[in-house]
Parts: sequence; C-alpha cells; structure tokens
Amino acid sequence: MNYWPLLGVAVIVVGFALRFNAVPVVVVAALVSGLLAGLSVADLLALLGHSFVSQRMLLLFVLTLPAIGLLERAGLREHAQRWMARLQNLTLARLLIGYLLLRQLLATMGLTGVAGAAQTVRPLLAPMGEAAAQKILPDLDQDDREELRAVAAATDNIGRFFGEDVFIALGAVLLIQGFYTQHGIELSPLAIALWALPTAVAAFIIQSVRIWLYQRRLQRRAAAGRGHA
Repeated sequence: MNYWPLLGVAVIVVGFALRFNAVPVVVVAALVSGLLAGLSVADLLALLGHSFVSQRMLLLFVLTLPAIGLLERAGLREHAQRWMARLQNLTLARLLIGYLLLRQLLATMGLTGVAGAAQTVRPLLAPMGEAAAQKILPDLDQDDREELRAVAAATDNIGRFFGEDVFIALGAVLLIQGFYTQHGIELSPLAIALWALPTAVAAFIIQSVRIWLYQRRLQRRAAAGRGHA
C-alpha cells in the first residue's frame, strides 16, 4: 500500500496549525496527495474540475458570505444590538431558547439551510445575545463575549443536529437505515425518525437548562459586583 498520498493530511494539519488561509491549504494538500498517488497534472486538474462542477450547489452557501459581509459593514450587528436593547422583556435565555426551538423545528422539516452559523448566528444571534447579556452584566469583557458567541453557536448546532434526524428524507436517516440493513435489521425511515424524536426533545431540554444556568451565572456575577460596590 502506498502511504505517501497521506502527506496531504499532514499539509492540512500544518497549514491549519499555522493559521494559513484554508482555501490554498486544501488545494495544496489535494495537489500533494494527487501527485504522490501517481496522477498526472492533467488528470489531477480534470479531477478537481469534475469535483467542482459536481458540487456546485455548495456555491449557494459560499455566495451568502459576501452578502453577509456587506450587511455587517452596513451595521447589521449594531442594529441588531440596538433592537435587542429596546426589547426589555426578551432576556438572554428567552432569546437563545426561542432560537433553539425555531432551529430544531425547521430542521425537523428539512429546512436546515434557513438558519446557520454564518447567516444567522454571527450577524444576528450573537450580537443580540451580547446586548441581552449587557442588560445583566454591563461590563462584559472580551472573554465573556467569546463565551457567549460559543454558546450561541452551540445552540445552533444542537438545534440542527438533533432536529434533522427527525426528517425522514434526510441523508443521515437514510445512512442509518442502510447501516442497519447491512446487519440484517430492516427499519423504515419513518421508524428511525420517530425514534429520533425523544432524543431531539431531550437535547432541547438539556440545552435549554444549560442556557438558563449560563444566564444565572451572569446574574450571580452581576449581584456580586453590586454587593462589592
């Protein structure tokens, strides 16, 4: 067995560790693996071109990034924070739990691309969460902001991951069905989706409790700060 093509993996690890731009790192890794596998330059370029054409639907996601960047430059994050500051009854926990519920319900209907980290969490959810957290703890430092962004991103991931398995036409459900079929267990996609429903409910409850505990921690810090004052 020829192990030399695995050097492409090393290129990716080194490139990401040195924080180089991801696109050239992946392209260089592909060229290294392809050349070491014995492909000619012409065959390698043909393979890259075929992969690009066959996965062109991914460009729909890529095209959203410049649009979001323009919106952020126009002040989308600042507008979201000011809007959140005017909603007095919308707490941090209510905001994140409401988004978790919406994200999970959309995922159960197969609408996994409606929201997401790039198009929703970064430009809207995280800034609104920061504004809600500042109502509790006005002197948020950079570490607090980074943690809050991580909580918002985790909320999005959990909502999608545990919601999408309830949608019977999703690839993950068909993959599970194929795995069981290979081992002699016949399950319909509907049965798999129904068994995934309790897990989705449990994930929603657990993440909601985590969000509530996170808000309580901020409230205790704010109370301790007022006590010292």
